[in-house]
Amino acid sequence: MAQSSKLSLSSTFTPTPFLNFRSNSSLPTKFSRQPSFKILFSASQPPPPSLPPSSKPTTPDKALDLVSLLRAIPDWADRTQERGMEQNRALYNHEKWVHHRSSRRHLRHLLSILQSRVILSLVPPVLVFTSVAIVVATYNTAVNLHWLPGFFPVLRDSSLPYQLTAPALALLLVFRTEASYSRYEEGRKAWTMVIAGTNDLAGQVIAGIDNSADDQPIKSALLHYIMAFPVALKCHVLYGSDIGRDLQNLLEVDDLAVILNSKHRPRCIIDFISQSLKVLNLEESKRTMLVSPLDHLNLTMENIHLYLYLIAVVL
Repeated sequence: MAQSSKLSLSSTFTPTPFLNFRSNSSLPTKFSRQPSFKILFSASQPPPPSLPPSSKPTTPDKALDLVSLLRAIPDWADRTQERGMEQNRALYNHEKWVHHRSSRRHLRHLLSILQSRVILSLVPPVLVFTSVAIVVATYNTAVNLHWLPGFFPVLRDSSLPYQLTAPALALLLVFRTEASYSRYEEGRKAWTMVIAGTNDLAGQVIAGIDNSADDQPIKSALLHYIMAFPVALKCHVLYGSDIGRDLQNLLEVDDLAVILNSKHRPRCIIDFISQSLKVLNLEESKRTMLVSPLDHLNLTMENIHLYLYLIAVVL
């Protein structure tokens, strides 16, 4: 919400983000006192000029060939999985648990089996191996029925390798499932720490900063930055999130523009919070007390990035 009493802090957050202190720099009229520093504002790069209609490359329509037919099913499965990832999933309550434990759940699961992302991810490889098996079976049948010349051999395969590797594959599948649940649980704990850290920091800001005429605009802006941090982190880890739409009611236009142009948007908001704390007229002990939960949020954000990296490597 763009309010007249809200402080706007904008930064490129490059290795040297600050200008030298300038006492004669112009300030917005909504400030009743002059901040102790000035932060750079990064102008967004102008979009590249569009090509004239005559110079735009034209691509001919693709004919329906074998490659497009082979890619049709994997593309359909991928699109369906991505749509499922974008759906919002609410937490279970008592009524949903009763519905989940219903005796009719097996029929419900059977009817919705094509909506499962696990089943959809297995459709392309299962079709490929099934097609290879059909080709091999057809070839062996043709050889046994003497439809092919006699020098064509019958394709045979020993079952011994499958018997030797089956126990190891079963154990690996169990371990991978357990590791997946462990990573999910660690991610939930990290996100809970983010919510608890933001609540703690907001509570300390409300209780520790006086509602004076000088600090009230900075306090209001600081609370908006704190509320925006978990939203920006959520959009950072979820593919396809619209961070501009989610933050438009929390931040001013210039702050939102800087965040959208930054490479790491949650860290950009962390820097906003840090610089806002430096502007406040506080005792050093109170400032240190407010910086401590901010460092905790930064560490938790790094842990979430580590969990995402481990999931990407293992999967």
